[in-house]
Amino acid sequence: MLKAQWMPYDLDFTFEAVTSRERMWRKRTYFVRICDTDNPDIAGVGECALFRGLSAADVPDYEARLAHLCAQPDRWCECGMPSLRFGFETAIADLRGGGRRIWTESDWVEGRSGIVINGLIWMGDRRTMAERIAEKLDLGFRVLKLKIGGINFDEECSLLEAVRRRFSSTDLEIRLDANGSFSKDKALERLERLARFDIHSIEQPLKAGQPDATAELCRRSPIDIALDEELIGYRTEAEAADLLDRIRPQYIILKPALIGGTGAADTYVSLAENMGIGWWATSALESNIGLNAIAQWVATKKTSMPQGLGTGRLYNNNVSSPLEVRGDRLFRNPSPGWGEIEPGTWRD
Repeated sequence: MLKAQWMPYDLDFTFEAVTSRERMWRKRTYFVRICDTDNPDIAGVGECALFRGLSAADVPDYEARLAHLCAQPDRWCECGMPSLRFGFETAIADLRGGGRRIWTESDWVEGRSGIVINGLIWMGDRRTMAERIAEKLDLGFRVLKLKIGGINFDEECSLLEAVRRRFSSTDLEIRLDANGSFSKDKALERLERLARFDIHSIEQPLKAGQPDATAELCRRSPIDIALDEELIGYRTEAEAADLLDRIRPQYIILKPALIGGTGAADTYVSLAENMGIGWWATSALESNIGLNAIAQWVATKKTSMPQGLGTGRLYNNNVSSPLEVRGDRLFRNPSPGWGEIEPGTWRD
């Protein structure tokens, strides 16, 4: 019989993380530990990566629902809360793999290859963002993702112009993430201004929940558009297919903790590939527990698309892990083990 326990954990940022929605110094997440009562010494661990203010699972009684699912872990498939599905799905997979945080086979798991990732540039003033860009370029990144919408738009354009004077689109790929900060009446105008900087794509220019307006923008935009927040929530395959067919974006961004786990991500990948839509995965600011799960899933896919998995160094108190960023790639070093999840007490 399966037994599950849970634990809240506060992740402390190494800096003030700024998006167009909020400013963060701390992010709460939840770990779930599952074992078989016949062999309690082996346990699988997963992360229920709640993202306050963004997750469809952001409800007042979240902890009560988590505790309720822990009382019947074998029924996780019936749960409609994306972050809980992600945590329980990966914890059970870890348990079946012997509690080693490994449950798939790939060159990445064995440490023989790395996953190409983009360098993430958080919002800040123009000088701070310029310094962060220079740091990532010095580390060897050739794909940068810039969060925009937090400072004056003209200043953001000026920053992009300065980057393009130094690096052409053949030397550096630029992705933008607007986090829904563009208004419907100004979105196309802004996209036309941004297009002169040879932008690869822009995530979620409009706020989620405007499928018709977003579909129109996808048809008219000079820059490829990627859906991100629009995908949040757990959907059936038919519902996911209807959403993609209705909007027809050029790309989709998959955050397993926000869409219902890697199984849901598999569904989106299959649908997207059949529709000629590109995709990549990113973390939802998980700890290394959740990041490891997403990376293992990505490593099973035949994709050369740079992923958004360079978030392991965001926190002062991340769980110690064998994940390593070397240059512009995420590796798993088979030698170091996993650290304990401390401090905290597991709850039934």
